[in-house]
Amino acid sequence: MRQMLPDSSLHSNEMAVCDSDAQAQEGRSPGYLNLAALTSLFLLWGFITGLNDVLVPHLKNVFELSYTRAVLVQFYFFAAYFLVSVPAGLLLRRVGYQLGLVFGLLVACAGCLVFIPAARLQIYEVFLLGLFVLASGITVLQVSANPYVIALGSAKTAPSRLNLTQAFNSLGTTLAPVAGGAVFFAAISIGADPDTATSVDEFRAREAALVEKPYFWLAVVLLMMVAFFSWIRLPTIPEHRLSYSTSPPRSETFSIWRFPRLTLGAIGIFAYVGAEVAIGSFLVSFFSESSVAEMQLFEAAKYVSYYWGGAMVGRFAGALLLRYVSAGKTLAVCSLGSVVLIGVAMLSSGYLAVWSIVAVGGCNSIMFPTIFSLALRGLGQYTSQGSGVLCMAIVGGAVIPLLQGVLADEAGIQISFLVPLLCYCYIAYYGAFSPALRWSSGQRQLKRFSRLFFK
Repeated sequence: MRQMLPDSSLHSNEMAVCDSDAQAQEGRSPGYLNLAALTSLFLLWGFITGLNDVLVPHLKNVFELSYTRAVLVQFYFFAAYFLVSVPAGLLLRRVGYQLGLVFGLLVACAGCLVFIPAARLQIYEVFLLGLFVLASGITVLQVSANPYVIALGSAKTAPSRLNLTQAFNSLGTTLAPVAGGAVFFAAISIGADPDTATSVDEFRAREAALVEKPYFWLAVVLLMMVAFFSWIRLPTIPEHRLSYSTSPPRSETFSIWRFPRLTLGAIGIFAYVGAEVAIGSFLVSFFSESSVAEMQLFEAAKYVSYYWGGAMVGRFAGALLLRYVSAGKTLAVCSLGSVVLIGVAMLSSGYLAVWSIVAVGGCNSIMFPTIFSLALRGLGQYTSQGSGVLCMAIVGGAVIPLLQGVLADEAGIQISFLVPLLCYCYIAYYGAFSPALRWSSGQRQLKRFSRLFFK
């Protein structure tokens, strides 16, 4: 990392960046057609991501996997965010957001097509490869679209605007478990005789083949989106582009340590995405446990939709609420609500446990867009790189579910929800204190945080 500048120069640099960025954004109209086009992408990648929550138990049945191995679906999917986000951010500074969107759609389309040979070969690792390629394309879309939405309008209403687009992302994650559950769990109702090897092989082949058609049609939709975003003309954001005329001074080189709110926000994104994905990944298994609700898999998949539906409703409400209420305080209150609800789900059973964990989806609603917009505030020309750092932190969706899977195998699935509970504790801290982070005070807090965890 680059050496940090003195506090005084950092403060002046931040003020200059904030002022120029704010002036540019205040004069830019959101453009409702542009916003609607971007929102369609949020809906699409939300649907693709939501399919993972039913793909995990489906492939667990097909290949007879442990919780830890089954959740590798999420690990490979979200590991792409860690590996691709920063290069994507650097690419976007050179080519712009629109070309980044087209490139991301093409890569995602290629990932969907990998599912066809994976289903026919019935090899779990090929499914994981397809998920990684698919997620790499979605990562480029995330790095492009999130800061684009923030830049299309006033900085003051950025959290509200991003919450609105993320609400449609939640609509996609709400519809996906219902659609995916209807397709992926269709063969289970037919059944197979486990005593004969032939019927087991036929059952596995039939279950694996069920994945092929949905991802083929997703590839077709993604190709149509490539054509659409190649045709339309979206506005450029010149203050986010790299200037070729002059090289930036060494002191102006991007470093995450120069932006404490971004650094701690990246940890917040890591914790939030990890917790949200971990809960969604284990809901079907949790609800089907005899000690909880003993649901059938298809019925449990419907409750996964309720979980994501709560996030969708909350984000539509949050888009309006955050125009009038402090984003940081709202984030802290929602995080504490998640802590309480997960605690109830861990200590109870039946429908009290079911609805408690489902209600966490409503608390999740405003977290991602709020953390994202708070962390990017004041970055100016470094916005695309900051977005890359935040999207890289989405790797929490790979790490946290894996940790919960290990704990579920060792101590039981109900106890394993302790992992996301701890994540929400950190998010509550960030919501309470992030609005106060400035150059000098923020660096002092960051140093104290570093000494606490990295002695």
